Amino acid sequence: MIGSGDVRKAVERVGDRVRTVALAPAGERVWFALEFLQHTGSFKARGALNFTTAAAESGAMPRAGIAIASGGNAGLACAWAAGERGIPATVFVPETAPRVKVARLRALGAEVRQVGREYAEAAEACAAFVAGSGALASHAYDHPLIAAGAGTLLDEIVAARPSITTVVVAAGGGGLFAGVAAAAEERGVRVVAVEPEHCRALNAGLAAGGPVDVPVDSVAADSLGARRASADAVAWAARPHTRSVLVPDKAITAARRELWQDHRIAVEVGAAAAQAALTSGAYAPAPDEEVCVVLCGANTDPSDLAR
Repeated sequence: MIGSGDVRKAVERVGDRVRTVALAPAGERVWFALEFLQHTGSFKARGALNFTTAAAESGAMPRAGIAIASGGNAGLACAWAAGERGIPATVFVPETAPRVKVARLRALGAEVRQVGREYAEAAEACAAFVAGSGALASHAYDHPLIAAGAGTLLDEIVAARPSITTVVVAAGGGGLFAGVAAAAEERGVRVVAVEPEHCRALNAGLAAGGPVDVPVDSVAADSLGARRASADAVAWAARPHTRSVLVPDKAITAARRELWQDHRIAVEVGAAAAQAALTSGAYAPAPDEEVCVVLCGANTDPSDLAR
């Protein structure tokens, strides 16, 4: 299981090559972490840069470059991080991946291969490609370097607002949650993982005592639709300073619309899940809590925000 030491190494490795997160007031004792302003439009840039840099520095990067299966954001981050070093990147995405993400992947120089309707099918195709080409396999969330890189976000949140007691994050496969939870434990910060009711890989893994496969059926499936959470994420979900909550799709779409109408913040559906935990009452902060809601991605078509 990754720990705070892994996150500290990631902070050193990533350095100032990611954008420091900005915090914006969102209400009484509530803040937004505007991580959707990160390179490639999501937090995934942190883990991708940590993974790519570590492989390059250790001499483990093959000539075939990196291959990854991704619903979109991890692929974008991988393509960007690889491009920073002139490394080839092949990205496998489901046929259901949003067009805006696929177009951006190609603009970043990645070779894009669309396979199947779900992440799991794209992942199978990616594994076959890695076996045949010798490319280095990255992962959308289930790798210690990816999760530790994502965890660098927590240090920036605490540095910007030391009084924060609780960080709320959307969870799919659990890379962001695992990294943030690892960094938060020694700082005494609570971490709330939020998932759609019908995309609950982390919540189900917590209940089962280990990772399990779950069905995927949510408006947020393109970014939160992992069939199985990482073992690290499930382990961190069992720690005393963390909590897992579920929100209905209706609450997610309402939160996304509210973010646009009330704050003029345009995020993708999955990113709105974190805010939905507060607006739906799935997580009700205690009076002494100061909460930071991580808005983690904005690779979306904004044309439907006013609906």
